[in-house]
Amino acid sequence: MEARLSTILKYQTTPNLAMVEIVEMDDKITLNKQLDENIGPVILINKFNLDPEDVNQFLEAWASDAEIMKQQPGFILTQLHRGVANSGTFINYAVWESTPQFKRALNNPQFQAKLSDYPASMVASPHLFSKVAVQGICVE
Repeated sequence: MEARLSTILKYQTTPNLAMVEIVEMDDKITLNKQLDENIGPVILINKFNLDPEDVNQFLEAWASDAEIMKQQPGFILTQLHRGVANSGTFINYAVWESTPQFKRALNNPQFQAKLSDYPASMVASPHLFSKVAVQGICVE
C-alpha cells in the first residue's frame, strides 16, 4: 500500500495537503504525472473513503472547497455522490477546461488553507480522465 501513495505534495506550496492522505487510483500513472499533461477538457474523479461518524465534517469541508473551486478559472461543474446504505465512500465528479487550470486551482491558497478541515479518517483517490469515443455508444 505504501508504494501507491501519491507524491502530490511536490505541487503544493503549503504543508496542509499533508493532512490529507492520498492513495493513487492507478499505480502506474500518478495524478502528478497527469497534471503535467496539457489537455482539456478533463474530468476529475475523486474517491473518498472515511469513517461513517465523520460524514458531516467531510460534507462541510467538501462544500467549502467546492465553493472555492467554483470560482477558479477553468471550472465547469462538479457533483458529489455517496455510496448507498450510509456508506462512508463518496465519489466527486468534476469537469475542468484543462489540466493547467485544474493544477492552478489545486495550488490556490484559499483551497490549500481548507485542506486541514477534512476528517483525519479520510483517504482521497483523485485521478483525471478524458472522454472516450466508442462507436454507436459514446461520443467524444
